[in-house]
Order: sequence, then structure tokens, then C-alpha cells
Amino acid sequence: MFRFFLILLFVVCSSCKYESQKSSQNFGSDSEEKKYDLYEPSEMALHMNVMFDIQKSIKEDIQNGTTPTDFPEEILKIHSAQMSDFKERNQTFEAYSHLFVEKFELIFDSTSQVPLEKRYNDAVKLCLNCHQTECTGPIPRIKKLLIK
Repeated sequence: MFRFFLILLFVVCSSCKYESQKSSQNFGSDSEEKKYDLYEPSEMALHMNVMFDIQKSIKEDIQNGTTPTDFPEEILKIHSAQMSDFKERNQTFEAYSHLFVEKFELIFDSTSQVPLEKRYNDAVKLCLNCHQTECTGPIPRIKKLLIK
């Protein structure tokens, strides 16, 4: 029984030493440089995050009783921001982006008889409609922008 234990101990120690040598060869090598494929968001993806933040801020203002007065020109970059390599501007995107800007401008129209919450929600709903045709991932996040 004692011999069996010694043999087992020797095998375990030997395998640990072998694994240690193997891992040091893989990670300690200067001649082999590892490259990682990291996701880099497109200009449009970054712009969509900016637009989300703008809309979130406007929503908070509306809920606090403040009427937004200055149209954020940053919104207009929707027409020029570079899309991801695997996406392209198509007629659907162009139509939705122009409608969105029109609806978004109405939020800042102080002469409008339409309630502010409705004008704001109409702009957010255009985001949802567009994202239902392309890039559906952010839909749950966009729904959080709606004023209920």
C-alpha cells in the first residue's frame, strides 16, 4: 500500500512539473506575440450611444418639468457617421434617420400644441421602428427612454 502511494505521489509531482514547463514555454516566450481581436465600435455605434445619452437627459428634463430649448446639433451626425464594415446605409436607414431628425426637432418646437411627452416619445418610437429592421440588439435599452 505504501509503495502504491509513493508511485502515485511521484506521478502527480511529475505531471505538475511537466505542466509547469509547458505553460512557461507558452507564456514566457518573447518570440511569439499574442494578438487579440478586440471589438472596436464603429463611428455610428459610438454616435448611437451619444444619442442615447442626449435622449436620456432630455427625458429627465421633461420628467422634472423642464422644457428643452436647444436642439443638440450632435444629433445630425446620424447622417454622416461611418457605419460598421458589415452594415451599409440603405434606403430604410436613410428614411428613418431623416424622419427621426424631423421628429426630434419637434421636441424643441415651443409653438407646438402636441404635448411635449408625446413629441419626445414619437422620436423614441422612430428609433425603435428603425432598430426593428436592422440591429435589434439595443431595443430593450431604447425602450427605457420612453416616458410612461
